[in-house]
Amino acid sequence: MTNVFKRFVKDESGATAIEYGLIAALIAVAAITAMTTIGTKLISTFTEVSNKLK
Repeated sequence: MTNVFKRFVKDESGATAIEYGLIAALIAVAAITAMTTIGTKLISTFTEVSNKLK
């Protein structure tokens, strides 16, 4: 039984998967933030152009 616990403590393969998951989540948050900012600026630009064309 103690061998099972020793192997479990030494096993680091799950840590790598968790790190990749955290990196992917960080990239996703950054992409969503960037796209939201760009989308807001595009809406403002098109609204301004539309108002000037009227």
